[in-house]
Amino acid sequence: MPQVVLSIGGSDSGGGAGICADIKTFSALGLHGTCAVTAITAQNTLGVQQIFGLEPEVVEAQLKSITDDFTIAAAKTGMLHSAGIVEAVSLHLAGRNIPLVLDPVIDAEAGGRLLFPDAVEALKTSLMPLARVVTPNIFEAYALSGIRVRDRESALLAARKILEIGARAVIIKGGHLDCIDLLLESGGGDEGILLSGKRVAGENHGVGCTYSAALTCYLAQGFTLQSAAIQAKRFAEKALIGSMRVGRGVGPVDQAAYLRRQAELAGARRDGKL
Repeated sequence: MPQVVLSIGGSDSGGGAGICADIKTFSALGLHGTCAVTAITAQNTLGVQQIFGLEPEVVEAQLKSITDDFTIAAAKTGMLHSAGIVEAVSLHLAGRNIPLVLDPVIDAEAGGRLLFPDAVEALKTSLMPLARVVTPNIFEAYALSGIRVRDRESALLAARKILEIGARAVIIKGGHLDCIDLLLESGGGDEGILLSGKRVAGENHGVGCTYSAALTCYLAQGFTLQSAAIQAKRFAEKALIGSMRVGRGVGPVDQAAYLRRQAELAGARRDGKL
């Protein structure tokens, strides 16, 4: 039986980010994806037009249904929208020993506030201590730590602050800087580990969700955090390279590009080209 993973987040009617990106990533990596929807967005490649947050009890009902039936190997959160939803998710996950990737989605890349200000505080106090790792970009790192990330030194300061708040580990993503991520774990040294990357051309809608979903998959399969982070970064790069130009705005990444690349390599080996 395939391992089962869980995504807790918002839907994207444009199909590029949120739950949509997570489920496609889970499938591409061979795991079965389940989901608890926190909010419904009216969204396309041009941006987020409207957000309809669900009631916390609706989110709790979905989580109960999932965990009553499935053994969850790992979970991730994305858009949580309100403090009430953050509290409901925290209460449900507490004591269940499910490795959790907390992707602190606060603002949509294409515009639109996805997390209320009071929910940011609830995220820090209630959910962050439950997470195996927190994966902010540089803007989310500022919202969590109060430190503006402009270079590796300030990224390290922000990461240390996030650990002080209660996280066990943090990966500050460098996509808006030099594409080098910083991994810092509690008890793992004060300087952290730099995870190299390269800037690639492509449409980038959903790349952050895709990265955190891939990280969830690799953790579910028992990889160390550092190894899982490296592989998730490579998966996200392939999805970005294979991205699609659809709609009139920023197009989505393509998680299936990973599968096509694997098939091409297998064919080349079969034909003796490698």
